[in-house]
Amino acid sequence: MTKVIKDFWVLTSTGVTLYSRVMDEVRLDPQLFGALMSALNTFAEKLSNGGISNFEMRNMRFIIVRRRDFLFVGTALNKIKEKKVVEELKTISDKFFDVYPSDVLLNWDGDINIFSNFGQFIENSLEKPIDKLKEAFWS
Repeated sequence: MTKVIKDFWVLTSTGVTLYSRVMDEVRLDPQLFGALMSALNTFAEKLSNGGISNFEMRNMRFIIVRRRDFLFVGTALNKIKEKKVVEELKTISDKFFDVYPSDVLLNWDGDINIFSNFGQFIENSLEKPIDKLKEAFWS
């Protein structure tokens, strides 16, 4: 199975970034990104019922899946079908709720460090730097 998600974030509906994995060297502060995505989603919800589901920048698409009070955001190349990315984000969000069940999330004290190991549970869903290198040579 080809890994379709390049960068990935888990955000609360208020914009707190619980987990992020970004491959590019140019890094944006995860909390700043979370606040921006939350603001965009809230703005979109006011304009149309449902909020924002995706947006594009150059050759990259940002896909957003809302589940419970969380936003699962992934990036993928524009050439990858949105439906495939959404399905993968839903799989990842299922895993998130398995790893962090309702009692953990309801009693969460605001310390984002408890989510720092989430990456080990979703390694098979995220593109790795070596995958990117292979694509550059064999595309």
